[in-house]
Amino acid sequence: MLLVDPTSGVAPFEQLRAQILEAVRTGGLASGTKLPTVRKLADDLGLAPGTVARAYRELERDEVIETRGRHGTFVAATGDPTQRQAQAAATAFADRARQLGLTPDDALGYARAALGLPSPS
Repeated sequence: MLLVDPTSGVAPFEQLRAQILEAVRTGGLASGTKLPTVRKLADDLGLAPGTVARAYRELERDEVIETRGRHGTFVAATGDPTQRQAQAAATAFADRARQLGLTPDDALGYARAALGLPSPS
């Protein structure tokens, strides 16, 4: 069940995007599940179609959902998009750290600092 809080400081498209992403990540929306059309979801939630379309575009860009032409929009079958993107970012970081000649310990130190984690004792 998707809900948009009009009094929230978070934009409606972002509320919708985050809720769909969370439902996919937790299994509430299984791979292959057909999503409502933009117009139907907009009507159901009392939103402008452009708001729903923007949420869908961003989810499609992140490979969370996929549009199959006239057949509709579905939850993508490619696994957890957050894990895929995190792995890609970690790989890019490791590659760049190697190019810069950093030791693994130095690279991990930078990563820990970027994440706001304390240095190991």
